[in-house]
Amino acid sequence: MEAESIAVISDTHGSLPDRLLDRLKQADEIWHLGDVTQPDIISPIQSLGRPLSVVEGNCDPADIWPRQLELKRHGHLFRLHHLPPRELPDDALAAVLYGHLHRPLQNSHNAVRILNPGAVNGPRDGSVSSFAWIRFSANRSWSWDVETL
Repeated sequence: MEAESIAVISDTHGSLPDRLLDRLKQADEIWHLGDVTQPDIISPIQSLGRPLSVVEGNCDPADIWPRQLELKRHGHLFRLHHLPPRELPDDALAAVLYGHLHRPLQNSHNAVRILNPGAVNGPRDGSVSSFAWIRFSANRSWSWDVETL
């Protein structure tokens, strides 16, 4: 297996910075954790030709995207949604990924990682705009790295 990378973005709020699109060109796949707000801004991401998964945020039009997705990659199960998890995650998951808070966070519950990439637009609490990478190595392990914009 070749190394693979997934770009994880959230809270675009109707705008895609050019510097983000340039970085997304490096991704093999892209996951958006909600608050797109204007569905047409997804078009430039789709034009990159990478698989794109999107979940509905609290500022998104209803019923365009699912509220939650579970995606299995290289034997690891990831749950994507916009709002912070209300329940402790199932140990079958590798990670729960969510947006909404506009700042990057990394926690865990038992072996499950709970991760937030921050916000592409509109960071809070003095944070800078950010997104994250999930990178898979040749031995199927994965890592999480937050990148500022």
